[in-house]
Amino acid sequence: MKAQSRPDIGWERLLGSQSGTDIKKMQTNPSSFQEMTNVTAVLEFRLLGFSSNPHCQILLFTVFLVIYILTILGNMIIISVVTLEPRLHSPMYKFLKNLSFLEVCYTTTIVPKMLANLLTQRKTISFLGCMAQLYYFVFLGATECYLLSVMAYDRFLAICEPLHYGVAMTAESYARLAVGSWVTGVFTGFLPCLMVSRLSFCNYNLIDHFFCDISPLLKLSCSDTTVTEAVIFILSLLVLSSCFLLTLVSYILIILSILKIPSASGKRITFSTCSSHLMVVTIYYGTMISMYVRPTYDLSSELNKAVSLLYTVVTPLLNPVIYSLRNKAFKKALEKIVIRHHRLHSL
Repeated sequence: MKAQSRPDIGWERLLGSQSGTDIKKMQTNPSSFQEMTNVTAVLEFRLLGFSSNPHCQILLFTVFLVIYILTILGNMIIISVVTLEPRLHSPMYKFLKNLSFLEVCYTTTIVPKMLANLLTQRKTISFLGCMAQLYYFVFLGATECYLLSVMAYDRFLAICEPLHYGVAMTAESYARLAVGSWVTGVFTGFLPCLMVSRLSFCNYNLIDHFFCDISPLLKLSCSDTTVTEAVIFILSLLVLSSCFLLTLVSYILIILSILKIPSASGKRITFSTCSSHLMVVTIYYGTMISMYVRPTYDLSSELNKAVSLLYTVVTPLLNPVIYSLRNKAFKKALEKIVIRHHRLHSL
């Protein structure tokens, strides 16, 4: 595996914090530049983000703000409805509640800082802030993979083994699977963050991305990243591929079971719901695998940003819509709560 070279971003942009005399000295004396980069620690990074055009940035800010608000509202509605409605206190809806809480945390790790940077010129993030963002991004992303595979297994039991569902998916089983997903995600985030934090960045602090992701940080490092890339690749392969295969197998078995349903209307409704779930899962896993299950991080920066938007901004918005609003029991519970709230305020 070949270590990535640093991007050619120009002396003035790269060394914006240095005086004109220092820059001239380093341009005429490469050894002086080497000395300075060897002893200068990067205390903060600059996130280049998207277009530098002010009008484009205002438009992007508006679009992403609306998406973020809708994402938070949608997921908070799911959490509230599942909590308030006793009929939804089954493992299936408790898993959905976990996923919604995770999506709120996941998108909040990335989007608020991205929105703030769209309104400012400096667009900086401290080194510690960058590492914290990287850790929570990996931890929550891995936890989502585990939860999606567990939810697929839960649906498989509910549809394919309805007579044994109550025995197989008890309250204790739910607790073990949910807690196991979160705890495993916590530990999954440690290794990539630790390895990236130990890299040297010399005086290179311009990240061509809208958040602190693994790929641009590896490209920015002046260290040999071969071992780090290999370890992160293997970890990503194990987590993403195993979770995706478990999810895919569960849905294949669900589809095969649906095909055996004699009623055409029942078959159509069940298949429509499962196909929607499978679509969201495919988008999430597909984008994550294309980004991280690769021997080298050679995507262009613009394509990198576009793909990253799908799993950091789009899927947290789609998940509550797909997993809840197509569910009759959830919609009835939501209507019941709205009617009850309206009656209380009309008294």
